[in-house]
Amino acid sequence: MKKTYVTSMPNHIGAFLKASKCFSALGVNITRVSYNKAVDSHTLFIDADGTAEQLAKADTELEKIGYLQSNINKTSVVLIEFCLADVPGSVTKVLEIINEFNFNISYISSQENGTDYQYFKMGLYVDNSARISEFLKEAEKICKVRVIDYNSSERVYDNSIFYNSYVSGLSQVMGLSEEVSRELTVHVNLAMQTLDEQGLSPYRTFDSISKFAELLGASKGENFNPRISTHKITDNTEITLVEPPCGSNTIIIKSNGKVLFVDSGYACYKDEMTKVLSSVVPDFQSMEKTVLITHADVDHCGLLPLFDRVIASKKTVACLKNEYEGKNGYREENPLHKPYVKICKTLTSYQPVSPEKITALWNDRDCVGPLTQIGFFDFGELRFEVYEGKGGHLPGEIILIDYFNHIAITGDVYINTHGLTAQQAEYNKYAPILMTSVDTDPVLCQEERKAITERLGVGSWKVFGAHGYVKEYNVNL
Repeated sequence: MKKTYVTSMPNHIGAFLKASKCFSALGVNITRVSYNKAVDSHTLFIDADGTAEQLAKADTELEKIGYLQSNINKTSVVLIEFCLADVPGSVTKVLEIINEFNFNISYISSQENGTDYQYFKMGLYVDNSARISEFLKEAEKICKVRVIDYNSSERVYDNSIFYNSYVSGLSQVMGLSEEVSRELTVHVNLAMQTLDEQGLSPYRTFDSISKFAELLGASKGENFNPRISTHKITDNTEITLVEPPCGSNTIIIKSNGKVLFVDSGYACYKDEMTKVLSSVVPDFQSMEKTVLITHADVDHCGLLPLFDRVIASKKTVACLKNEYEGKNGYREENPLHKPYVKICKTLTSYQPVSPEKITALWNDRDCVGPLTQIGFFDFGELRFEVYEGKGGHLPGEIILIDYFNHIAITGDVYINTHGLTAQQAEYNKYAPILMTSVDTDPVLCQEERKAITERLGVGSWKVFGAHGYVKEYNVNL
């Protein structure tokens, strides 16, 4: 049994040794340790492996020595920039006001810049927003004052309560509970450690996670404005493309009175997407709903619990079943992708779908190239050939091609990058940073994209990718 401990330890020699002896005495094995003094001088993350009884005893022992974080620190730190005349004693008046307000300073940074002014940055511990407002009014009588947001600062300015205040901010954006916030803290740390070991700055990682969460939160409620377009295929068949600002597209196929959904989007947009889907399909709430999944990524599978039947490839079915049983999905088996996926699942309130709803329509076949035909799929007037990719983007990925009606549904293997809205393009920037690549094997995925276009015959095609607008693709003789 494995467990992650978020410990708060004194910043002095022998602190980790004390915790290590505690685990060793109980026969508990430490499998991962993460500590970065530049990020947070007190918080140490420890992954431990032992029996339930051993870990329970470890809980007790660590709590006795005061190493367990029992409550999220409600204190925050405000970073303020003071524009002071570059003369002796100019900072004294500011320090006197800080002293009058009984604020503690967690961070100071200043350097001459060749002008008549210096910019002093100070981090102040704040537990009362009203008090900081009063302080700013007094400070502005002396000099120009500017409050700096964390995301625009060059480095972390408080290294003793950083994780708690940082994750608290993410949780507020997405409305997460305190219990979920503690889980998010572990995933954020794992992302930092994984990317730090790849030579990437921890600050860039934290900044990217913040902006990713802000984009998710900014698109909720009344701000959820997907681009919706309808495309006539035949007299009795049309395809509606729903493109949310964040996450995968949802394709709605109506043919001969039947309705099929392809991919589903993020779980955090359940209410918003239900409203959109009900506007496109008026009896959405009461009808028996079937969804086909191109692959098992979080942003494609978040709303699967809304549907009665889920169709997927055999590998995708296996992945979804593993997630339901609390095991790793394909992304989480990749050490570089695991932290981002864990963060993504936590921020978007992802819940695995019950295996009872899932059907694998096609059997696995040995992949002889980038794409392998694994069967057929008929829906209304549409006749698709179904191809499985070799796993360039994700194992189990499928592509559907209707050669008669010149339609291709390509998931994330082939998307219309030039057809993204500004919000979609901004959202798509952060997964490559936090995963190092959105593809499991970028070179193989490129081969798969090429294989798709090589299979499209002469004529005008409509290519429906999982992100961006439908792509009009013409193949000439």
